[in-house]
Amino acid sequence: MAKYIFVTGGVSSSLGKGIISASLGTLLIDRGLKVTIQKFDPYINVDPGTMNPYEHGECFVTEDGAETDLDLGHYERFLGIDTSQANNVTTGRIYNTVIQNERAGVYLGKTVQVIPHITDEIKRRMKLLSSSGDGAYDIVITELGGTVGDIESLPYVEAVRQLRWELGHVNCLVVHLTLIPYLSAAKELKTKPTQHSVQLLSQYGLTPDVIVCRTEHTLTDEVKAKISRFCNVESNSVIEAIDASSIYQVPLIMQQEGLDQVVLDKLRISNYSKLKLNRWKRFINKLNNPVGEINIGLVGKYVELQDAYKSILEAFVHAGVANSIKVNVVSIHSEILDDQNIAEEFSGLSGLLVAPGFGDRGVEGKIEAIRYARENKLPFLGICLGMQCAVIEFARNVLGLADAHTTEVEPDTAHPVIYLMEEQKSIVRKGGTMRLGSFDCKLASGTQSHKAYKKKNIVERHRHRYEFNNEYLAQFEAAGMIAAGKNPDADLVEVVEVLDHPWFVGAQFHPEYKSRVLKPHPLFVAFVKAAAKYAESNADNSLLAETTV
Repeated sequence: MAKYIFVTGGVSSSLGKGIISASLGTLLIDRGLKVTIQKFDPYINVDPGTMNPYEHGECFVTEDGAETDLDLGHYERFLGIDTSQANNVTTGRIYNTVIQNERAGVYLGKTVQVIPHITDEIKRRMKLLSSSGDGAYDIVITELGGTVGDIESLPYVEAVRQLRWELGHVNCLVVHLTLIPYLSAAKELKTKPTQHSVQLLSQYGLTPDVIVCRTEHTLTDEVKAKISRFCNVESNSVIEAIDASSIYQVPLIMQQEGLDQVVLDKLRISNYSKLKLNRWKRFINKLNNPVGEINIGLVGKYVELQDAYKSILEAFVHAGVANSIKVNVVSIHSEILDDQNIAEEFSGLSGLLVAPGFGDRGVEGKIEAIRYARENKLPFLGICLGMQCAVIEFARNVLGLADAHTTEVEPDTAHPVIYLMEEQKSIVRKGGTMRLGSFDCKLASGTQSHKAYKKKNIVERHRHRYEFNNEYLAQFEAAGMIAAGKNPDADLVEVVEVLDHPWFVGAQFHPEYKSRVLKPHPLFVAFVKAAAKYAESNADNSLLAETTV
């Protein structure tokens, strides 16, 4: 029987429940336990797929095509696991299921209510992972989105309260993440917000077993004792989560604080291995001791919000470590770019990534950025729309098709080099209807992509409606932009490359989704390597700086 850990949050949002959950899972996996994590989000959207990134950050896509919360990216990167549709549940999905059941007569004419019908569906979903698939999980970690006290979170808190009584306290544990603010004027850490947060949680019938305290300053023994006394937890169950220079330091901080051991003891789990974290510690050592630095430009239209490109930013961290290089990502808004300012904006860059996105805003800036990268031999990686913009740029400036475009932006273009996929033409509804999830791709021998992956057959995750128009493929390949990768079943162009260039790759899929801490994505590794080589050969115009390790 699986054990359950629930992670709640109090005092403030954005404290890092996802990172704490992923860090705890990392420690437990290193001890030889089989762990999975799921996220319950209180918003009414069925999934974040239709949300603007400014609303909720990046939409992460799983192997099975689920559009999910960005925290699932943290889960996969830290734990090295694949998540699925079952790992992210929203209030919208819960209510949708209950309403469909009511319409089908499942409740036999009963009045359908939050308790028991909504809470029962929440509990069913909470236990679903332990009973699905191979069903061999030792621990299921469940992160509850939002903050205790939010109206929309109440059914989830109530469901956890019920589960604790149904499963027993040795099978169900609550970790509460709070904030310990520091008042600089008084030079004091204040525990009162945490006390109030725990009191509010207790009013709902749920008391935490472990309290994890986000703080900018080290907690004294006196502060920990005060939290223990007023919040009814043992002193060793008050865990300090001090601000870290990198999110990848957090598992080591949690290890030092003994979070994993406290959890194992409270859940009465005894069949575990000694904690080693050898590979993780090697990663941190290389992260903290790079042998050089490079700047890579990230061109997108959501650059004001870092979470909009979270997986891309983390993939650069992983690839940088693999190359022993610190990658400084320079965010550049695509709307500001034109042929007059682009040379200045790109000064000092050793590589350029053009990000995915939807709609017409900033597209011309992306196209101009790609022209610069192609003509100046600057290493380039385009993802999804970034790849499509590379096709448009090549069509306009190399093939001479001046009005070439994507039908997403210009439906009546004379040269639709990117156009709506055939199976998408009859689709009206937006949510969950794109080409989503993992699809096969066969790489051409000798291409940059093939050299990066070191194999021909790959599987990557997608999220798009538009594709390369194969009617133009012969013209492109004759002029030097080749289809370096294709889907073998539908003949869709998945990867394009420019031959007369040191490293120019556009991918229709999203490689960033599959980059892991201990398994960096090969395309990002190869891209960073090419950027470092460019920096070495253009030392006067780069920030490559040799340092002593």
